[in-house]
Amino acid sequence: MPGASISVIIAAYNAMPYLTRCISSVAEQSIGRDRLEVIVVNDGSTDGTAAELDRLEGVYPGLLRVLHQENSGGPSVPRNTGLEHATGTFVFFLDADDYLAPEALERMVRMAEDNGTDIVLGKMVGVGGRGAPTSMFKRNQPRTDVFSSRVYWTLNPMKLFRRELLERHELRFPTDLAIGEDQLFVGAAYLHASGVSVVADYDCLFWVLREDEGNITRRLKGSERRLRFLPRMVDLILENVAPGPGRDHLAHRHLTVEVQQMLADQLVFEPREIQEKMLDQLAGIIEPLWHEGMNERLSAMARLRLHLVRHRMLDELLELLAFEKQLARTKVATPVLVDGGRALARYPFLRDPARAIPDLCYDVTAQLGVRHHLTRAELHGTTLRLAGHGYLHRVATQDVTTELALRERDRGTEYRLPLTHTATPGLGADQDQGRYTYGLAGFEAAVDVTFAADGKPLADGLWDIFLAVGAQGLSKEVRIGSKRAADVSGTTSTRVVAGNGGLRAVTLYTTKPHGNFTLDLGEAKHQVQPLLHIDDICWASGVPTQLQFTGRCDLAEYPTNALVLALSNGNGEAAEFPVQQIAGTRDFRAAVPVDSLPAGIWTGELRLGKWAVPLPALPTNLAPAKWRRRTLPWYARPVPSAAEHFALRVAKTDLIKALAQRIK
Repeated sequence: MPGASISVIIAAYNAMPYLTRCISSVAEQSIGRDRLEVIVVNDGSTDGTAAELDRLEGVYPGLLRVLHQENSGGPSVPRNTGLEHATGTFVFFLDADDYLAPEALERMVRMAEDNGTDIVLGKMVGVGGRGAPTSMFKRNQPRTDVFSSRVYWTLNPMKLFRRELLERHELRFPTDLAIGEDQLFVGAAYLHASGVSVVADYDCLFWVLREDEGNITRRLKGSERRLRFLPRMVDLILENVAPGPGRDHLAHRHLTVEVQQMLADQLVFEPREIQEKMLDQLAGIIEPLWHEGMNERLSAMARLRLHLVRHRMLDELLELLAFEKQLARTKVATPVLVDGGRALARYPFLRDPARAIPDLCYDVTAQLGVRHHLTRAELHGTTLRLAGHGYLHRVATQDVTTELALRERDRGTEYRLPLTHTATPGLGADQDQGRYTYGLAGFEAAVDVTFAADGKPLADGLWDIFLAVGAQGLSKEVRIGSKRAADVSGTTSTRVVAGNGGLRAVTLYTTKPHGNFTLDLGEAKHQVQPLLHIDDICWASGVPTQLQFTGRCDLAEYPTNALVLALSNGNGEAAEFPVQQIAGTRDFRAAVPVDSLPAGIWTGELRLGKWAVPLPALPTNLAPAKWRRRTLPWYARPVPSAAEHFALRVAKTDLIKALAQRIK
């Protein structure tokens, strides 16, 4: 990373005793102190922070720069002050409560430089009970943006920024906000950035919950403060993002996270007069962001919440918030009403004629979970046998219509196959405090690939296996295999089976990383040839004219007597020799009595129907075999020029030539 440097900016206010660990974590970064500058702005602390900073400045001379100023009332001014003094190519904002993992800055800078991105998110880990964002850290993302990822769901400033981006757009933290200032800064940086990277495979930042809960976002309560920054975030989106999916993606965060927090953490604690005023303001704020086209993005609870806000239904909203709180405490899923092929959650005021709230605000059909478990998955011959259970969470197993679906991955061809429904008494009793049970969720299936395509053989290809779980007019699909009993093997199993068109390869395997079952017909992914091996060729003990072959066939199954050694010579003559499997193993032996072969140079292969593997070359030190045929001497020996494949010369001994050699 030649030329790279990082300015770490720390705003500190009454940060003891956390400050010492914070600064030492920066000083010990693997990127090296010669690549770092640490700027700490003491924002009028009264708890010993100033003295500790002066001490640390002596401990880390040339690395740590301390600036003291009067208290500004928030983190914006000290962060801006630090930014004015920064000289690094990159800037990282770190709160004085938090600390870095040793390789954090090195990994983030490398990610930015390798991908030419302006912002890098490092994986955050909550400490002391503090929750950290997770949805954007599922995997490394070398280059993404706010519209095609979840990075917008974290708007805190503890990220790596290319300083040129901040200076070019004159980005600073607004100083007139006590909270939410980071959202305006980071949101604008996201929208102007030339790419965003995510480091998810390393815990970079440890986000600490102070024992005194002195983190600023916890100190500053009150709805008025939050209602000041949210309209400005809405304006930022409206001014910089055109209407469409991109704007809706960003709006989704504010319509769910911000609105829910504002209501549950603020509104419920305010006096009635403030509640009414706050609700009216909030309804006006969200109006430009929420439209009917967004409903598919939102959960039913979010739709209901926003509907009540939009229509200023304060009493109903307070009742809903109490319901949500109880729901979170009990962790018991809400019952549903199944009607007309839709599932409606029984949230407050469902189909209450006095409120006339649309069913759409309760529709959880798309959110219904499919619970499934596989207890059998076995392939024998051309038949796949499956068993297990599957049900729709919260939907009683009445009028069950569950069936199996086979879908070819590339062409999309699909066949639906019936199942035998079986009883599952007591299933579900250990979940949701036993509120829901599913007595007819079991299934058994026998799928013969020779007849599964409406009575005809399934075509070659990769056939993914789905369970189409249905009850009471509802149906949802799920791939099966990822949830299975411990004795249901996911090991790849290839078979060669006999069908109407001859021998065919059939493989049952599980996909990576999810572990779902797929049928591979016709070697779309799994080849037969690599499963056939000849490991050794030698003369049989005690039978000097019998050539013995040992090998291994890693097929789980193949027709009896189908595997043979096939030899031929240049004179158009051929011979086949059976392969005998060694009991209890996948190893085999085959014997070739060379004294029965006509004269010629014999080559060969291990053959299974249309599949053939050339026999390996004979050992160069293999002694010749000798015998008499009709009183004349014969021999069999390797062909010296055949270095790669099996070649055996069988011939009558030339007596004159043999005598001449003896005389010599």
